[in-house]
Amino acid sequence: MTQANSFAAFAADKPLAPFSFERRAPRADDVAIEILYCGVCHSDLHFARNDWGMSEYPVVPGHEIVGRVTAVGEKVSRFKQGDLVGVGCMVDSCRQCAACNDGVEQYCLEGFTMTYGSPDRIDGTTTQGGYSDAIVVREHFVLKMPDGIDLASAAPILCAGITTYSPLKHYGVKAGHKLGVIGMGGLGHMGVKLAKALGAEVTVFTRSSAKVEEAKRNGADQVVVSSDPAQMEAVAGSFDFMLDTVPVQHDLNPYLNALKYDGTHILVGLLEPIEPAIEAFNLVFKRRVVAGSLIGGIAETEELLNLCADQGITCDVEMLDIHDINAGFERMEKGDVRYRFVIDMASLKNTPV
Repeated sequence: MTQANSFAAFAADKPLAPFSFERRAPRADDVAIEILYCGVCHSDLHFARNDWGMSEYPVVPGHEIVGRVTAVGEKVSRFKQGDLVGVGCMVDSCRQCAACNDGVEQYCLEGFTMTYGSPDRIDGTTTQGGYSDAIVVREHFVLKMPDGIDLASAAPILCAGITTYSPLKHYGVKAGHKLGVIGMGGLGHMGVKLAKALGAEVTVFTRSSAKVEEAKRNGADQVVVSSDPAQMEAVAGSFDFMLDTVPVQHDLNPYLNALKYDGTHILVGLLEPIEPAIEAFNLVFKRRVVAGSLIGGIAETEELLNLCADQGITCDVEMLDIHDINAGFERMEKGDVRYRFVIDMASLKNTPV
């Protein structure tokens, strides 16, 4: 075992603070990684504050990890010391069920092992995430970072990027389709960029007129201010798909009304009950679908990384010193980040924890 330094949440109502713990020695199929960068996801905030009622403390958040391989187990064949790699939202699964065999490990029928806050499938210890200086991960769940990709801005691709890319690919979004992206945050701005890369015509729906120019700078073909009834009425029945990235409860009905018949509204941000209720009329009379999507599988995530490297697609990031993580959480809760914080883990290394 090796000692890892980190920042952890110790209770739902307490700020994150320094924490030292033991990482396991690499097993035969493990890769040990020095963490260089870690993105800050809204899920980290939810987990630190136990918003979903499943947190056990102390917990080290972070599942948008980019780093350098420091050691590998004897059965590892894909990686060697010095390789640049990534780790996303999952670090294990059963690898035997129908979902795992189909390459969608995120839907493992036994439940995938989260990068933090899950019991390890072998020894039962609780996994700890990327707000730390090192991590050890099973080889299959380690991702190759393609040549030329910017490492810091690539970190959020491992969550925000794949969360938006996976449903776009699954539902076949392509040239000729009209896609609405609801919300212009960490997920939303990546959804715009990736949908444009797939050839779709993209409209951003935002409640704030202040984000109109911002959305266009990120590639949106048009912007609808959803708080304006006239603008919403003007786009009724227009869209093939809605990619809904909003992480809090909101009324889906106006957006359903903006879909064509056979249109699909895809939820990727909301993990709470839908409130207010969906009006069934909006579904039945137009054969519309409300769907959900999680992250992507390992092969799909590597496909996305290569696409981003080839086309120069990056996440817009603001670098963060880990000692400012609590202020970062507060800003993220207020929507005051464009569009993703990324922790430079050198800030942890240079200041003893």
